[in-house]
Amino acid sequence: MDESAARTPAEPGRPLALSLFKLARPHQWVKSGFVLVGPFYGLSATGRSLAEVFVPAMLTAIAFALASSSCYVVNDIFDAEADRLHPRKCRRPIASGAVSVGTAWGFAVFLLVGAAVLVAVLPDMGATSVRGLVGLTIGLYVLNVTLYSVWIKHIVIADVMGLSLGFVLRVMGGCAAVAIPPSTWLLNCTFFLAMFLAFGKRLGERRTAGSGAEGVRAVQRAYSDDMLRMAVVVTAVVTLLSYSGYVQANEAGYVEPSMGNFNLLWLTILPATFGMLRCIVLLERGDYDDPTELAVHDRAFAFAGLVFVLMTVLLIAHFQFGAA
Repeated sequence: MDESAARTPAEPGRPLALSLFKLARPHQWVKSGFVLVGPFYGLSATGRSLAEVFVPAMLTAIAFALASSSCYVVNDIFDAEADRLHPRKCRRPIASGAVSVGTAWGFAVFLLVGAAVLVAVLPDMGATSVRGLVGLTIGLYVLNVTLYSVWIKHIVIADVMGLSLGFVLRVMGGCAAVAIPPSTWLLNCTFFLAMFLAFGKRLGERRTAGSGAEGVRAVQRAYSDDMLRMAVVVTAVVTLLSYSGYVQANEAGYVEPSMGNFNLLWLTILPATFGMLRCIVLLERGDYDDPTELAVHDRAFAFAGLVFVLMTVLLIAHFQFGAA
């Protein structure tokens, strides 16, 4: 028996439905929250009500979640051999043999059809191009991820930029769903935040897989620990600067006249800064190889994220209902 086979655990008792659910990577659905950023942050500046944007924004977020799960399934099909070399990824359904390649392809198509159905039932928001634009962004997202899976992931730096573009397309899709133009500051912030997460994941992989990191992700051969540390710090700084620029430009419109036109959105910079620095600390420790897992496993990071979300929700509620 070869080493990769020895490291692939058998899962004879796992029901197929549970394996498919795991294959869809539901913990990654949180990334579809980026779809909601444009519609919800833009409420005050555009004058739209929460009731107007809630349904199309949520339908689009779910559609992106299904489309992304479809792409993850395809990615796992291509990466099955490499995943068997990883101490944790070897437990993924395809790599472990719990789901066959044929079943995985069928499941990927099913998820993609589900996303298309949700796009088809989107309300028009007074613009006949809404469904077409949302469908286009999801189509470009699927194309981008597919190209990543078969080609881009092997090209240093381009692998990170390809992943980051997926997050930008999520934001653009959310804006398209409610017929509002995306803020360029917001797109910049999204792009560099995604780069931060991607570089952080590569650094985390080198920490957890050690010398086997190149077997998990071939492009790791072109990276070094020092280069990845620098990239993580640089993209974190640019992300925070971009978000600060978004706030200071008043594009979100959360300015309080009773407080000398103070932009209340500035307060969210505090938990955002703490969260990003906390992520860097944990990646340096080698505790995680995926920054998105921190929201589930690290209490301090989860608390900062919760504070950020609560502050944002309260700001939206204040400007939506406070005047009334």
